[in-house]
Amino acid sequence: MNQETLLQIEKEYKSPVYVYNANKIEEQYNRLTSAFSKIKKLKINYAAKALTNISILKFINKLGAGLDTVSIQEVKLGLHAGFKAENIIYTPNGVSLDEIEEVVKLKVQINIDSLYMLEQFGSKHPTTPVCIRINPHIMAGGNTNISVGHIDSKFGISIHQIPLLIRIVKNTKMIINGIHMHTGSDILDIDVFMRASEILFDVAIQFKGLEFIDFGSGFKVAYKEKGLETNIEELGEKLSKRFKKFCKNYGKELTLIFEPGKFLVSESGYFLSRVNAIKQTTSTVFAQLDTGFNHLIRPMLYNSDHRIENISNPKGKKRFYSVVGYICETDTFANNKQICEINEGDILAFKNAGAYCFMMASNYNSRFRPAEVICYNGRTQLIRKREAFEDLIYNQTLINL
Repeated sequence: MNQETLLQIEKEYKSPVYVYNANKIEEQYNRLTSAFSKIKKLKINYAAKALTNISILKFINKLGAGLDTVSIQEVKLGLHAGFKAENIIYTPNGVSLDEIEEVVKLKVQINIDSLYMLEQFGSKHPTTPVCIRINPHIMAGGNTNISVGHIDSKFGISIHQIPLLIRIVKNTKMIINGIHMHTGSDILDIDVFMRASEILFDVAIQFKGLEFIDFGSGFKVAYKEKGLETNIEELGEKLSKRFKKFCKNYGKELTLIFEPGKFLVSESGYFLSRVNAIKQTTSTVFAQLDTGFNHLIRPMLYNSDHRIENISNPKGKKRFYSVVGYICETDTFANNKQICEINEGDILAFKNAGAYCFMMASNYNSRFRPAEVICYNGRTQLIRKREAFEDLIYNQTLINL
């Protein structure tokens, strides 16, 4: 998306504002399906937690994707956005049996990731088909903050517990129709991912009557200019070949499932913020923005590096700035980052702001959450209004003490 378009959006909708390029989402979806075009039964389930705006969900549904959800609220958002129940999978962690049973009533696919819950659910609902989430004890990418495949992860059933898992399934006579794994975000080494896949195949072959194998996602996108990303084409070639061989040995054509979130929406997103002031100390030049970690927490939470561009002065001389917010705490977006010269009133654009950015926004310091805008084929539309004071007090009750 060019700078002129972004500046026009900021002029119309004001900052701070999130902007999503739907054409980029479509491009990423097509790239992934193309990489696995040799698979007869391929299903892409978008990981809703990355960005759940219902207009985004509706658009992704229109592309032909299913939905990966982690809460009953995400399930209901998906249904509201038009996804059919049979195209939604529910993969919670640490929820109550009551919530799982409530989701069952909505007729979506259940994915269970603990032996404790598996035994409870199987004992009460043996005829409800269930997918099982396996922890392969392999970190395919990222650190322990974003990797969920390591041995100390709270996610999934350990591969060392497979004998007990099989015993529970036999005792409850429950139906297992899928096997699932998710190793975490920022996968770079395809061979490591393939090793995790081999573990999943070893587990899957022990269950008859499977309908699908879900390989999760975690595909890395390039945050830095010329940064590294998952080679989807290489993964498509290697995993497709191995999956087809497994299906032949299994004696049945299974569905291959991925659940990308960041891969589909991250690069589509831009976060626009206006510069409130320039402040210089003895050692640092601060660019102070009309936003903070209440709107974009990833740099503080995960030390993520979002590219920042001064779209008001794209050809200016580059200087070093620490880009900070207006929250009454340390809320630093970048330290000593080289950016085209910044002046008060300039608009800065944060790139790769489509995934896990607005979703983690809050009302900290009683600030309003920003608006969201989508662009598709040159048309721009508002998909979430900026909050107002009434939103802050909407669910509060003023009482006399």
